[in-house]
Amino acid sequence: MTEGERRLAAIMFTDMVGYTALGQRNESLSLALVEKQRKVIRPILVRHNGREVKTIGDAFLVEFPNALDAVRCAYDIQRAVREFNISMPPEQRLHLRIGVHDGDVVESSGDIFGDAVNVASRIEPLAEDGGVCLTQEVYNHVRNKFELPVSKVGPKTLKNVAEPVEVYKVVMPWEKEHSEPTPQLDPKRVAVLPFVSMSPDPNDEYFADGLTDELITKMSLLKGLEVIARTSVMNYKKKEKNVSQIGKELNVGTLLEGSVRKAGNRIRVSAQLINASTEAHLWAENYDKVLDDIFEVQSSVAENVANALKLKLLDNAKERIERRPRNPEAYVEYLKGLFFTHKSGEESARKAIRHFERALELEPNYPEALALAGGAYGGLGLMGYAPLEEMYAKCKEMNSKALELDDTIPEAHYIMALWAYYADGNWAKAEAEYKRAIELNPNYVDAVDDYAVFLDCLGRNDESMLEIEKCLKLDPLKAASYITAGAIYGHARRFSEALELFHKALELDPDSAAGHTNLGIAYILMGRTEDGVRELEKAMSMRGTLPKGNLGYAYAVAGRREDALRLLEEIKAEPHVGQRSYALACIYAALGEKAKALDWLEKAYEERAIFVWPMLPFEPALASLREEQRFKELVKKLGLDGYQRS
Repeated sequence: MTEGERRLAAIMFTDMVGYTALGQRNESLSLALVEKQRKVIRPILVRHNGREVKTIGDAFLVEFPNALDAVRCAYDIQRAVREFNISMPPEQRLHLRIGVHDGDVVESSGDIFGDAVNVASRIEPLAEDGGVCLTQEVYNHVRNKFELPVSKVGPKTLKNVAEPVEVYKVVMPWEKEHSEPTPQLDPKRVAVLPFVSMSPDPNDEYFADGLTDELITKMSLLKGLEVIARTSVMNYKKKEKNVSQIGKELNVGTLLEGSVRKAGNRIRVSAQLINASTEAHLWAENYDKVLDDIFEVQSSVAENVANALKLKLLDNAKERIERRPRNPEAYVEYLKGLFFTHKSGEESARKAIRHFERALELEPNYPEALALAGGAYGGLGLMGYAPLEEMYAKCKEMNSKALELDDTIPEAHYIMALWAYYADGNWAKAEAEYKRAIELNPNYVDAVDDYAVFLDCLGRNDESMLEIEKCLKLDPLKAASYITAGAIYGHARRFSEALELFHKALELDPDSAAGHTNLGIAYILMGRTEDGVRELEKAMSMRGTLPKGNLGYAYAVAGRREDALRLLEEIKAEPHVGQRSYALACIYAALGEKAKALDWLEKAYEERAIFVWPMLPFEPALASLREEQRFKELVKKLGLDGYQRS
């Protein structure tokens, strides 16, 4: 382009909030923050076709070929800054405002000039900390194309601009956290905080954690009580936070907290029920007992909570609360097994099994130990640590026996639902088992979460979204729940809500490979292939092989055929045969090689590639195969030909 020629461009100005004042107070810190800001912003500019015209102290002047690239870049900058700030102390956090305008500019010696530059610089200060402001011209270009809502701020008079300028703002996904009024804390929402171990032997930690788990289960038998899931409450283990702060973070009105000391066969338990809003004690009691009486303690706590909150037990709950193994040592082994089920990896799963089987040696007809031992065996098979068919048979046998002994164990029904769904393809049985597990324990968040996925895979989107919203209420600090929710909303093509959920997950766990994987898939479905590839590459750098299939598919969609073929060869060498074959089918389909895609899909079917089948008719990566006869035959074999998305 000739020097001095006029052209249309989108202009973005960024500015650090409070930079001048900071420079006066602490010059070295202000300079360090500018350098951090540049490291965060510059890679994002490149991804969105932004040309860095210049920096002016702490500010960036950037030019884009179109308004949509500029707005997406502005949002991604603010999101990246927010993620950066999560792990930083307050004084080292970045605070940016961004303004975007679209108009004529003139270039001279690499710089740009004109009214468009002036207007962009004037609307940037109108943005809030962490916000993005747009002019009417930009809004006209991005309306109905940008994923996030844009709201009208109104006309603003700008310095050196003759007429008032209509200004808009991007409504950030996290903005409602600050704009919505603080909800009234509901006393019928309860969190059982991790009981503190006061035992002289540090190896007795399992007992305190086990008592916490057991009390969460017992509280769930109180009708009308919402009990926060273990995953969220364990965030407060060994952390000093006051009651009111925890109440607000978990949105609960009541907290149960306490301590336990185990010394040989003696136990001492202290428990107190607290109003989270006033910090007033609703009930408190100390128990000095022998180990055999631990069930009496649990029953007493449940009854006192019920009385304090004026609640009744669910049907048959009294018998379930008082149910206990005859041998207290079997119960100790059960708690040790339970302790290891909450840890990841093959070694923890095998330790859990050893303790559960020791409990069963001491008490052969111990239904809870049977159910969880079966679940641990099944986990070994699912994760590829042991032969799947053998583990499946063992899991099914143990859970069937558990239900013969006692039909009111929600864990056994949930595990049976998983196998009916993922392994047997028996959708009716799976749904009946999910419903029974949730009926027995309405706060059983794992069952609710997986039931939401089940409904989504069968195309029942509205029902699925209702279930996953329950999950988020029950487990508000679990990143995985937000990832599941984001995937469900993405399948419904409600992308702005999906992105918000994925970003919330990454706030909770910035190193979540699953979070970056699902965010990347959402971007691919939205047509933002470069962003999708970026997130999937990040996921693979965190977890190696697991996201390879998704990344290979993304490369194929992005037209990076050689990269996709390279990953194909790497995946072929992977040992996890079922998932490998399915991943290869998705990549070949995206590359347009339908025959090879169908070959690998049929191979995956022969290898019993569980986890993937229920989603098969709706899998976006396989959309090009849906009219192929071989694909239709496979869908029919799986009993999925009657399902369609709502």
